[in-house]
Amino acid sequence: MKAKQQALTLQKLDKTAPDNGAGGILPVMGIIFVAAALRAPFTSVGPLLGMIRDDLELSNTLAGAITTLPLLAFALLSPFAPRLARRFGTVNVLMLAMLALSMGILIRSGAGTAMLFSGTALIGLSIAVCNVLLPGLIKGRFPERIGLMTGVYTVAMNICAAAASGVSVPLAQHAGFGWRGTLAMWFIVAALAALFWIPQMRNLAQGSTAGTGKSSAQIWRSLLAWQVTLFMGLQSLLYYVLIAWFSVILGERGMSSSHAGWILSLMQLAQLPFTFFVPLWAGRMKNQRSLVLVTSVLFMAGILGVWLGSSSWMVLWAICIGIAGGFAFGLAMMFFSLRTRTVQDAGELSGMAQSIGYLLAAMGPALFGLLHDMTRSWSLPLALLAAASVLLLVAGMGAGSSRFVGDRKEQPANFG
Repeated sequence: MKAKQQALTLQKLDKTAPDNGAGGILPVMGIIFVAAALRAPFTSVGPLLGMIRDDLELSNTLAGAITTLPLLAFALLSPFAPRLARRFGTVNVLMLAMLALSMGILIRSGAGTAMLFSGTALIGLSIAVCNVLLPGLIKGRFPERIGLMTGVYTVAMNICAAAASGVSVPLAQHAGFGWRGTLAMWFIVAALAALFWIPQMRNLAQGSTAGTGKSSAQIWRSLLAWQVTLFMGLQSLLYYVLIAWFSVILGERGMSSSHAGWILSLMQLAQLPFTFFVPLWAGRMKNQRSLVLVTSVLFMAGILGVWLGSSSWMVLWAICIGIAGGFAFGLAMMFFSLRTRTVQDAGELSGMAQSIGYLLAAMGPALFGLLHDMTRSWSLPLALLAAASVLLLVAGMGAGSSRFVGDRKEQPANFG
């Protein structure tokens, strides 16, 4: 009875939930296709970066900005996405974001450098909105199955991200699509996602009366919100730094580029099962501190192994890092729902955490590359990554406690 009352309350707060209750095939398929579209347009660029650079005669700096620009867009727009949802309704904003993403993909694949960067910026802004709103949508539509739907969402996102990285070069070179055709093909996924949300749209004016609960200013003053944000930021930093530099580190250890690439793929594949199961486990636990501990220990073991261990054990270290990444990402997505009482608070917390998180992610690879250039060694960068895994434990112990943002027993953050 209590669960049914909570579901009805969440639907009223969301203003976008169907009248016949949470669930239904359209929301489920919509979530899956949105998740599939959130990373593929981004991860498909990396393997094609050399072709894009040579074709458009870009400098290495400009070529690198193609991958950095979406992360900066994530950080810029994430805090504002909940306001758009309150004004126009979550489903309406998601559908419009998918349409904007579809347009951005086509624009990016057009002729010229200006279209490449303008399309990339539009892609980043569209994905930022969906990144923030999906956890709150899941909380509102599936209040009794948050763990399951979060697992489905994260697995769909990561599988498509990995597939996009793997098929980009074969499609561009062997199938004759070129880099433009290969990047343009992800328009299909984004357009399908928009189609699933169109039947669920409501009057755009409906969202204007949906603002209830804590304000964004109060969320930003919450100690628990900052602990969740720091956890999100540190796991993003660890992931993007390792994705950017892991193969290079292995290459400098004497490993061939093909072997290093295979181990990097293995690291990413190792995380996939845990992005599904960890949200399920987390949703059934009173607190998630034990999962946070496992996450930090695995990160620490993998990073120290890469730094100080034998190259013959590199597969093991990569698997440890991959499993830790799956744990960390699954927990970060669940904390937005588990540490809040309302859909609005979940969106506000998601926007705050992802804004800071992706800002760290955008700066991380360049900063760690700079440290390597200054020291001519990977020792200091890897030592800092190990320290980051300890900070992840500290933040996660707070984020994983059984509390809610805004509760009286929660102490506000003191910033002077």
